[in-house]
Amino acid sequence: MSEWWKSGVVYQIYPRSFCDTSGDGVGDLAGIRSKLDHLVWLGVDAVWVSPFYRSPMKDFGYDVSDYCDVDPLFGSLADFDALLEDCHARGLRVLVDWVPNHTSDRHPWFEESRRSRESAKRDWYVWRDGSPDRPPNNWRAAFSPDPAWTWDETTRQWYLHLFLAEQPDLNWRHPEVVGAMHDTLRFWLDRGVDGFRMDVIHCIGKDPALPDAPAEVAAIPWCALNDHPETHALLRDIRGVLEGYEGERVMVGEVYLLDTAQVASYYGTGDELHLSFNFPPLYAPWEAGAWRERIDQTERELRPRDAWPTWVLSNHDNPRHRTRYGSEARARAAAVLLLTLRGTPFLYAGEELGLEDAVVAEGRRVDPGGRDGCRAPIPWDGTPRRGWKGAEPWLPWPPEREARNAETLGADPGSILHLYRRLLHARRQSPALQVGSWEALDAPDDVLAYGRREGGDRRVVLVSMADTDRGVPLDGDWSIEVASDGAGEGGPYEGRIGPDQGLVLRP
Repeated sequence: MSEWWKSGVVYQIYPRSFCDTSGDGVGDLAGIRSKLDHLVWLGVDAVWVSPFYRSPMKDFGYDVSDYCDVDPLFGSLADFDALLEDCHARGLRVLVDWVPNHTSDRHPWFEESRRSRESAKRDWYVWRDGSPDRPPNNWRAAFSPDPAWTWDETTRQWYLHLFLAEQPDLNWRHPEVVGAMHDTLRFWLDRGVDGFRMDVIHCIGKDPALPDAPAEVAAIPWCALNDHPETHALLRDIRGVLEGYEGERVMVGEVYLLDTAQVASYYGTGDELHLSFNFPPLYAPWEAGAWRERIDQTERELRPRDAWPTWVLSNHDNPRHRTRYGSEARARAAAVLLLTLRGTPFLYAGEELGLEDAVVAEGRRVDPGGRDGCRAPIPWDGTPRRGWKGAEPWLPWPPEREARNAETLGADPGSILHLYRRLLHARRQSPALQVGSWEALDAPDDVLAYGRREGGDRRVVLVSMADTDRGVPLDGDWSIEVASDGAGEGGPYEGRIGPDQGLVLRP
């Protein structure tokens, strides 16, 4: 098999914020379709589309009321099929978001489940006895200090929800739930999708005893603590569903555990997830020592399992890395790092524009988890509507939108947009950068230096997190293939790197 998911680069699209063609201020599937040429020009290999299912939108699509349909806000199934066809025609793979841990409380399954204790679907969700003043355990829900339980007055029981009360957890110990959720995968696989990003996939297996969280971690949401052996058998069965289809269908798991050794276990022995997000690097500060530790830990924990790493700097749940790191120079150097480490990079739409989080006034905030800023709409051109049609977008624009839009940056060869394109081109041309080995090289403490090699192809990468020039001598003669600031590209490497600069060197 080609294992395209090892060599490729995945581009995440949050559809509400990508591009609106209907004029209602919310991005849609047709908007994604209208910008595919931008993605091809940029040089990515696959797109991951965040949820577009029917939903009451309490968690903006992660509360699913129908896994097998498109919410009219985003278009129709015909729009999805057209998007998928156009992506494949351009050589782009398509991953869709799958939300297996919970549904919306408006899903027909839950509406039937909560109707009575005798409902045929009662055990499709996690219900427990108790008194109205005391939840079954001390698990905490995400987004708030509230319990992960809600009392249902009609049936006089509690139901479990690791997230919002409007997101009841499915009971994956029930074989009918497993079968029904497998069918939702088949629905999209039959349409031709190339795989799934699987939301909080580590949460689907739970200890049936539902024990209290230890006191020392009781304040942490249970979704960041749940790690039960039952999940692994469930993942193997899900993998079997995907392997029943021709071609290479891929499972990318959101395993929101901040212990890389735990994350590594979800690869199984090559029979569970193909890829799993590893979030500790996402939270690393702009310090070479911290990054060196995260990279070493990833190599140490994943390599013995022959598990392939992933790398991510920004996503729809966290502040953009330009905002976190504090400057465009650092954002540019970070792009060099992201696209040259051993593993599969995931780009979040707008990274290539160097976007920062929007400043969202209290009256415009809508997300229960406070993630509005990183979900600001993408500016496509310099017009007042930024390439969107009609109404004001659902969230405010990010900063510098007059200059930091795709059209303006595309006309400037020195822009961060063109840097991303050069990096993606360099990666595509180099087996070493795509799938090669990784080796740490000697460098000053505030500079990351590593070599990549695949057969006769070699690259050296330097990323400075220093505030002044640093000398980094190397054996042999090297030329600068890509520089984060564009300086000296095509010329010889002279043994020094500038502050907050990234370099890709070739022999």
